[in-house]
Amino acid sequence: MPSKLKQDISIGTNLKKYRTALRLSQATVAARLQTQGLDIHEKIISEMELGRYSIRISVLLALAEMYHVPIQDFFADLNRYEESKI
Repeated sequence: MPSKLKQDISIGTNLKKYRTALRLSQATVAARLQTQGLDIHEKIISEMELGRYSIRISVLLALAEMYHVPIQDFFADLNRYEESKI
């Protein structure tokens, strides 16, 4: 069966992977982002990791810096296609 491109792809799993690798809590990440002037709270970090929150580029850049990874690593190993139900 043909595959089609998914409209929305979540990077939440990768965000959580890098955060937990550094043993950072969601609260700590939110607090660090707030010190950089980003209005992000612990609940938003949770929502981002669950794929329920649209992430601003400024937040992605700050997270990449905080997690010490290139921003493209957040997009690694994503399933971009879904099987067609036709």
